[in-house]
Amino acid sequence: MSHVNLVTGGAGFLGSNLCERLLNRGEKVICLDNYYTGHKSNVQEFLDNPNFELIRHDITEPIVLECDRIYNMACPASPPHYQRNPIKTMKTSVLGCMNMLGLAKRTGARILQASTSEVYGDPLTHPQKEEYWGNVNPIGIRSCYDEGKRVGETLFFDYHRQHEVDIRIIRIFNTYGPKMDPFDGRVVSNFIVQALKGQDITIYGDGSQTRSFQYVDDLINGIVAMMDNDTFLGPVNLGNPGEFTIKELAEKVVAATGTGSKVIYEDLPSDDPMRRKPDNSLAMEHLGWEPKIPLDEGLLKAIEYFKTVV
Repeated sequence: MSHVNLVTGGAGFLGSNLCERLLNRGEKVICLDNYYTGHKSNVQEFLDNPNFELIRHDITEPIVLECDRIYNMACPASPPHYQRNPIKTMKTSVLGCMNMLGLAKRTGARILQASTSEVYGDPLTHPQKEEYWGNVNPIGIRSCYDEGKRVGETLFFDYHRQHEVDIRIIRIFNTYGPKMDPFDGRVVSNFIVQALKGQDITIYGDGSQTRSFQYVDDLINGIVAMMDNDTFLGPVNLGNPGEFTIKELAEKVVAATGTGSKVIYEDLPSDDPMRRKPDNSLAMEHLGWEPKIPLDEGLLKAIEYFKTVV
């Protein structure tokens, strides 16, 4: 069965990759984006596709559309972007969710919320399971994103319980790959761009903090599998459980790019989580999903992309 899919934030990194996957499945896609962090160039290649429609719109304002599936991907996701306008970030997470949930309620659409591993904050358990409630600072410089996404999950379950809206919630761990903004301030893009330019690679802190890096194709597989399943609402972790220190990532990028970049260290920003690793048991149990692409392979693919845009 073919669906009419609304993808909010559809011109962003993850949204544009999702649009491509849905179009390749022969489905109709309505792409919504206000271009706050997304780029029209990410979806330029789809504009001649009769199944693709692009609308410039900010989801903090209501919109009337007809669709039967909604992927709510809209929200700045890198710290420099969401901290640039924290109130706007919170509005996107709260008002945007309410508007999209209202649309789902009216149309009877199934709606998926792109939540985040940041709902766990600086976790006191490791790896992170979905049942963990998190350790989040409610008044810090990252709170607009972390708490906004937590409120989004609350709204989704309240709309489900009160109005029987058909919801799905995913928690996305660090993801990288093609169509990523080279200047979005995230660690993978920062390191690759610095290496390709022959600049020093900047690590904040001593580099001992860990992250789990997921290639975008694996994530899109998980998103589509979650939307296609008819019984499991989530939340569900979608991430690669391979855990690396930031220092190890820098070394891998230097080796993969073949540059002579040196590593330099600067102060760690406040509330930066020290460890991040998903427990993927629920995703495997309910979706049959697990990531396939290891970091070394994914980095080579990402570097080839960044060579074309830097």
